[in-house]
Amino acid sequence: METQEAVPEGPGPHRHFICSSFNQDTTSLSVGTKTGYRLFSVTAVDKLDCIHEGVECPDVYIVERLFSSSLVVVVSLSMPRRMNVYHFKKGTEICNYSYSNNILSVKLNRQRLVVCLEESIYIHNIRDMKLLKTLLNTPVNPTGLCALSVNHGNSYLAYPGSATIGEITVYDANNLSTVTLIQAHDSPLAALTFNASGTKLASASEKGTVIRVFSVPEGQKLFEFRRGMKRYVSISSLSFSADAQFLCASSNTETVHIFKLEQHSPSQEEESPTWSAYVGKMFTAASTYLPTHVSDMMHQDRAFATVRLNMFGLKNICALAMIQKLPRLLVASSEGYLYVYNVDPQDGGECVLVQKHRLFESGEEQEEEKEEENQEDGPQQPAGQSYAATVALPSTPPSSTTLMGYSEDGGAQRGEVIPEHEFAEGPICLDDENEFPPVSNQSN
Repeated sequence: METQEAVPEGPGPHRHFICSSFNQDTTSLSVGTKTGYRLFSVTAVDKLDCIHEGVECPDVYIVERLFSSSLVVVVSLSMPRRMNVYHFKKGTEICNYSYSNNILSVKLNRQRLVVCLEESIYIHNIRDMKLLKTLLNTPVNPTGLCALSVNHGNSYLAYPGSATIGEITVYDANNLSTVTLIQAHDSPLAALTFNASGTKLASASEKGTVIRVFSVPEGQKLFEFRRGMKRYVSISSLSFSADAQFLCASSNTETVHIFKLEQHSPSQEEESPTWSAYVGKMFTAASTYLPTHVSDMMHQDRAFATVRLNMFGLKNICALAMIQKLPRLLVASSEGYLYVYNVDPQDGGECVLVQKHRLFESGEEQEEEKEEENQEDGPQQPAGQSYAATVALPSTPPSSTTLMGYSEDGGAQRGEVIPEHEFAEGPICLDDENEFPPVSNQSN
């Protein structure tokens, strides 16, 4: 009689949870929910303060906050082609913008706001939300994968340069020109991220076994890390520490990896002739006689530190942050929790869980279940016309108040007509020190 291994039942996704993202300096966590969105402060270990709960629109699948300011960008499943920009402290909408297809991701810094669709990218000036550039006919990008440098001094934008291989296009969103193309992986890209200064770019492919770090704008490979060998995984997030000394990677597995970006000089090895150093030299010598793919694996660094989560197959995002003067790893999971781990910057190893925060109160599910039961018992009201039905209506000719999006070569003939967005009166004020900390220059 054949027996099957029992699969342990782990936690499942939280019914309210749709998406999550950390802000640019990892001081805030944004969570998209069935009823709207929530903004949390993550500047303390022992408490998780919900600083705002937005209910302007339900089913939020994209929510991005600009540093610690009041500006937040929201996209709802009910209107996936429309981006809303809110000033959440005042409770007002700054503007909204509609696009020709579903919005897949939004990235922002103090200079630019980037909207990524499946085959096009739109670059806005965040000060007045004017459309500066439209990159049309970009390679098919079904997940909206892209990364924008937090450093608005360069505002580098990275996105897939191919749908079949792991090519990265690095674009200067300030000067609106292509910087370089990087041949990063053999397989299509799965994750991208810049360090805080925009001088390093990390990438992973759909295989998820190797993570590479490149210099920007040169595009030279600086580091290569091996996440694993036994199986292909789906990398869900990459994130540098503020000083770019560490890089963390999370996936659909139970392990989060932290890699240390350090160059191994020959002088260091000679000063400490350990057994491991001796074995390393033997492997290096032997690698010259081995096939390329084998020698490449021998030169790839392994994880400096790891975290074993109590979940498998659930989407999560990770970030490294200095909280209360100590390095921490933050993991936000779709099961509805934020995990905080201590990281040993000297010895690495297994990180220690120090706090576990609920993103949703335990009583919320019970209240919603009661509301659903009441709705099922009561008479159903006739629903208004759905968004899907609205966009299915015959389109009307563009009016004279439309904006023309320009293609990569600057030609208006290839431009795409986009409905004009509704502006707030006057420019968007983002220079108030009460809105977010002053800009500080960092060099790595």
